[in-house]
Amino acid sequence: MSKNKLPEDLKGVHIHFVGIKGTGMAALVEILFRRGAVITGSDVSERFYTDEIIEKLGLKALPFSESNITDKIQYVVYSSAYKLDKNPDLIAAAKKNVPCLLYTEALGSYSERAYSAGICGVHGKTSTTGLTGTVLKELPLPCQVLAGSVINSFGNNCTYTSADCASSSRPYFVAETCEYQKHFMSFCPQKIVLTSVEPDHQDFYPEYEDIRDAFVDYLCKLPEGGQVIYCADDAGSVETAGIAGRKRPDLKMIPYGEKASGDYHLEFKSVKNERNSFSLSLFKGDLSLKVPGKHEVRDAAAAVALACELLRTDGKNPSEFEKNIRAGLLNFSGGKRRSEIVGSVRTKNGTSAIIIDDYGHHPTAVRTTLAGFREFYSRRRIIVDFMSHTYSRTQALLAEFAGSFSSADTVILHKIYSSARENPADFNITGETLFEETKKNHDDVHYFEEVLDAKNFVLSELEKPLDKNKYPDGFLFVTMGAGNNWVLGTEINKELK
Repeated sequence: MSKNKLPEDLKGVHIHFVGIKGTGMAALVEILFRRGAVITGSDVSERFYTDEIIEKLGLKALPFSESNITDKIQYVVYSSAYKLDKNPDLIAAAKKNVPCLLYTEALGSYSERAYSAGICGVHGKTSTTGLTGTVLKELPLPCQVLAGSVINSFGNNCTYTSADCASSSRPYFVAETCEYQKHFMSFCPQKIVLTSVEPDHQDFYPEYEDIRDAFVDYLCKLPEGGQVIYCADDAGSVETAGIAGRKRPDLKMIPYGEKASGDYHLEFKSVKNERNSFSLSLFKGDLSLKVPGKHEVRDAAAAVALACELLRTDGKNPSEFEKNIRAGLLNFSGGKRRSEIVGSVRTKNGTSAIIIDDYGHHPTAVRTTLAGFREFYSRRRIIVDFMSHTYSRTQALLAEFAGSFSSADTVILHKIYSSARENPADFNITGETLFEETKKNHDDVHYFEEVLDAKNFVLSELEKPLDKNKYPDGFLFVTMGAGNNWVLGTEINKELK
């Protein structure tokens, strides 16, 4: 057995997770636990939403300590946030010659035992994975799905496992796979969904060509005849698929989107009663989605395309399962920090206010998500609180960030939420820099260095009288970003409840 692979039979195998509260880690814990593994784990004491996931399994995160590595532990899986020569659990594991696998290696090892599909892209990975799993719940396919966040329709878990999965000799495994530091190269896919390619993670991919080529390498990992389901509406995806196709003419390229031909040509229909209506060429009637934004509709098209291709791989005709697919789409209601409705409240003067939290942290995601909210909640005044994540991303995409808030009526900004992998002193940029640039594009922008310093301002904004002709339904307050400004939405919700 290779040191960077998990055993085929996981029953009774004791695996210790270092950084067990990480979203991907908690999801993998769910899957391995349900396969019969004995799980322990360690992490920081701060409480995260993933604590609820691991507690459902009867587990609890231990403080980091050499004593966690008992003689019973057979494998250690660790988050890339922790180093082999610095974390006490990992140091102890090395001393005892316990095999240590990065999360991505463990996920890749697990993907080898199934017919696996990887979902990747700079934007839309989690939503597309959640949508795919929600559709697959309605289909007769033995499968497991792993998303990068809690998905409401997965029972507020990060994973979905069909009842017949354990008895299948080779089930289908769909997982969100990450481009950062080429983590997805550990995954072993038979099919890949590519949602988008554009500049991001500038600390690792300084130029667009660097990140594009990483995606090309991932597509070229596919076996002979492997399928690439790519977004025809995204220029980066089209370019990446084209390069991979020239390198590997055997790959089957399957486009989806408005510019696509074939089964997955997309047409946007209407937005009525807070519901998106659209069509795909494969089906006769319109399909519906209860989450906002054209970007979510594109993700739904990708999910349907993958589900249909899995049905075909299984020898089934997708057209016979149209009702199931429709039902699956309607059952999707988002996930944690993905257009998540935190609360629906009344202000002191009786005005309705919906509070939403969203993980969008790239200018394109911010712009398209807010545009979706503007269309979906057209009768509400939109206040967005945004916290930029990483100095490198903010500096590289400053102009794009500054111009991404046009769909909001009021914009609130904060200090930059740094990453452990960068030193703020290395950059000539702050949250105030973004504030000054955004003011050039927007008339109503406000700055509060600390997140909760904005609380009284938000409450006062929500008490202001509204133009009933323009905003008859009230307010929409949105916290956006990969930082910790979500706490502001939680506090506003508590205050108004």
